[in-house]
Amino acid sequence: MAELKKRVRADLTTAMKSRDELRASTLRMVLAAVTTAEVSGKQARELSDDEVTDVIVSETKKRREASAAFEGAGRDELADKERAEARILAEYLPEQLSADGIRRIVSEAIQGAGVAEQGLRAMGRVMGAVQPHVRGRADGAAVAAEVRRQLGA
Repeated sequence: MAELKKRVRADLTTAMKSRDELRASTLRMVLAAVTTAEVSGKQARELSDDEVTDVIVSETKKRREASAAFEGAGRDELADKERAEARILAEYLPEQLSADGIRRIVSEAIQGAGVAEQGLRAMGRVMGAVQPHVRGRADGAAVAAEVRRQLGA
Protein backbone atom coordinates (compact mmCIF):
# COMPACT_ATOMS: atom_id res chain seq x y z
CA MET A 1 0.00 0.00 0.00
CA ALA A 2 1.24 3.49 -0.83
CA GLU A 3 2.68 5.35 2.15
CA LEU A 4 0.56 8.41 1.46
CA LYS A 5 -2.62 6.32 1.44
CA LYS A 6 -1.58 4.73 4.76
CA ARG A 7 -1.01 8.20 6.21
CA VAL A 8 -4.46 9.38 5.09
CA ARG A 9 -6.09 6.28 6.63
CA ALA A 10 -4.25 6.76 9.92
CA ASP A 11 -5.21 10.44 10.00
CA LEU A 12 -8.82 9.50 9.28
CA THR A 13 -8.83 7.20 12.31
CA THR A 14 -7.36 9.97 14.44
CA ALA A 15 -9.93 12.47 13.16
CA MET A 16 -12.78 10.07 13.90
CA LYS A 17 -11.52 9.46 17.44
CA SER A 18 -11.19 13.19 18.08
CA ARG A 19 -14.63 13.81 16.51
CA ASP A 20 -13.24 16.25 13.95
CA GLU A 21 -16.12 15.96 11.48
CA LEU A 22 -14.72 18.22 8.76
CA ARG A 23 -11.34 16.46 8.66
CA ALA A 24 -12.95 13.02 8.83
CA SER A 25 -15.38 13.71 5.99
CA THR A 26 -12.62 15.26 3.85
CA LEU A 27 -10.31 12.29 4.36
CA ARG A 28 -13.15 9.85 3.66
CA MET A 29 -13.80 11.69 0.41
CA VAL A 30 -10.13 11.42 -0.59
CA LEU A 31 -9.99 7.72 0.22
CA ALA A 32 -13.15 7.17 -1.82
CA ALA A 33 -11.55 9.00 -4.77
CA VAL A 34 -8.39 6.88 -4.41
CA THR A 35 -10.45 3.68 -4.33
CA THR A 36 -12.37 4.81 -7.41
CA ALA A 37 -9.09 5.42 -9.22
CA GLU A 38 -7.80 2.00 -8.14
CA VAL A 39 -10.77 0.12 -9.55
CA SER A 40 -11.19 2.16 -12.70
CA GLY A 41 -9.88 0.67 -15.90
CA LYS A 42 -9.79 -2.94 -16.98
CA GLN A 43 -8.08 -4.29 -13.89
CA ALA A 44 -8.07 -3.19 -10.25
CA ARG A 45 -4.64 -2.17 -8.99
CA GLU A 46 -2.92 -0.43 -6.12
CA LEU A 47 -1.95 3.21 -6.73
CA SER A 48 1.58 4.44 -6.18
CA ASP A 49 2.34 7.47 -4.01
CA ASP A 50 2.62 9.65 -7.15
CA GLU A 51 -0.79 8.49 -8.34
CA VAL A 52 -2.34 9.09 -4.91
CA THR A 53 -0.80 12.58 -4.99
CA ASP A 54 -2.43 13.14 -8.40
CA VAL A 55 -5.81 12.18 -6.94
CA ILE A 56 -5.32 14.60 -4.04
CA VAL A 57 -4.28 17.36 -6.45
CA SER A 58 -7.43 16.72 -8.47
CA GLU A 59 -9.65 16.81 -5.37
CA THR A 60 -7.96 20.02 -4.18
CA LYS A 61 -8.61 21.64 -7.55
CA LYS A 62 -12.28 20.61 -7.32
CA ARG A 63 -12.51 22.27 -3.91
CA ARG A 64 -10.97 25.53 -5.20
CA GLU A 65 -13.37 25.60 -8.17
CA ALA A 66 -16.38 24.82 -5.98
CA SER A 67 -15.33 27.52 -3.53
CA ALA A 68 -15.19 30.10 -6.31
CA ALA A 69 -18.58 28.98 -7.64
CA PHE A 70 -20.22 29.15 -4.21
CA GLU A 71 -18.68 32.55 -3.54
CA GLY A 72 -19.96 33.83 -6.87
CA ALA A 73 -23.43 32.61 -5.96
CA GLY A 74 -23.34 34.36 -2.61
CA ARG A 75 -23.10 31.13 -0.60
CA ASP A 76 -20.23 32.16 1.65
CA GLU A 77 -20.76 29.41 4.24
CA LEU A 78 -20.38 26.70 1.58
CA ALA A 79 -17.39 28.50 0.04
CA ASP A 80 -15.74 28.57 3.47
CA LYS A 81 -16.32 24.82 3.88
CA GLU A 82 -14.76 24.10 0.49
CA ARG A 83 -11.72 26.27 1.34
CA ALA A 84 -11.33 24.47 4.66
CA GLU A 85 -11.38 21.11 2.86
CA ALA A 86 -8.77 22.38 0.40
CA ARG A 87 -6.52 23.41 3.31
CA ILE A 88 -6.83 19.92 4.81
CA LEU A 89 -5.93 18.32 1.47
CA ALA A 90 -2.96 20.67 1.05
CA GLU A 91 -1.37 19.02 4.10
CA TYR A 92 -0.90 15.86 2.01
CA LEU A 93 0.69 17.58 -0.98
CA PRO A 94 4.35 18.41 -1.45
CA GLU A 95 5.36 22.01 -0.80
CA GLN A 96 4.02 24.20 -3.60
CA LEU A 97 6.44 25.95 -5.94
CA SER A 98 6.64 29.71 -6.00
CA ALA A 99 6.34 31.68 -9.24
CA ASP A 100 10.13 32.02 -9.26
CA GLY A 101 10.52 28.26 -8.84
CA ILE A 102 8.19 27.58 -11.76
CA ARG A 103 10.01 30.18 -13.87
CA ARG A 104 13.38 28.56 -13.13
CA ILE A 105 12.20 25.00 -13.89
CA VAL A 106 10.60 26.09 -17.17
CA SER A 107 13.72 27.98 -18.17
CA GLU A 108 15.90 24.94 -17.46
CA ALA A 109 13.50 22.70 -19.39
CA ILE A 110 13.59 24.98 -22.43
CA GLN A 111 17.39 24.96 -22.40
CA GLY A 112 17.56 21.21 -21.73
CA ALA A 113 15.05 20.33 -24.46
CA GLY A 114 17.13 22.18 -27.01
CA VAL A 115 14.11 23.97 -28.36
CA ALA A 116 15.21 25.75 -31.50
CA GLU A 117 11.87 27.20 -32.57
CA GLN A 118 9.83 29.38 -30.30
CA GLY A 119 6.06 29.36 -30.04
CA LEU A 120 3.34 26.81 -29.50
CA ARG A 121 5.03 24.12 -31.56
CA ALA A 122 7.62 23.65 -28.83
CA MET A 123 5.11 23.80 -25.99
CA GLY A 124 4.37 20.06 -25.96
CA ARG A 125 8.04 19.12 -25.68
CA VAL A 126 8.69 21.70 -22.98
CA MET A 127 5.60 20.70 -20.96
CA GLY A 128 6.68 17.05 -21.21
CA ALA A 129 10.08 17.97 -19.80
CA VAL A 130 8.61 20.17 -17.05
CA GLN A 131 5.84 17.85 -15.76
CA PRO A 132 8.05 15.38 -13.84
CA HIS A 133 9.59 18.30 -11.91
CA VAL A 134 6.35 20.07 -10.99
CA ARG A 135 3.96 17.15 -10.49
CA GLY A 136 1.81 17.87 -7.47
CA ARG A 137 3.84 20.98 -6.64
CA ALA A 138 2.33 23.52 -9.04
CA ASP A 139 -0.96 24.19 -10.80
CA GLY A 140 -0.84 22.99 -14.40
CA ALA A 141 -2.44 26.18 -15.69
CA ALA A 142 0.24 28.31 -14.03
CA VAL A 143 2.98 26.12 -15.50
CA ALA A 144 1.43 26.25 -18.99
CA ALA A 145 1.10 30.03 -18.75
CA GLU A 146 4.78 30.35 -17.82
CA VAL A 147 5.83 28.05 -20.68
CA ARG A 148 3.78 30.17 -23.13
CA ARG A 149 5.32 33.34 -21.74
CA GLN A 150 8.89 32.08 -22.04
CA LEU A 151 8.32 30.67 -25.52
CA GLY A 152 6.92 34.01 -26.58
CA ALA A 153 3.60 32.55 -27.67
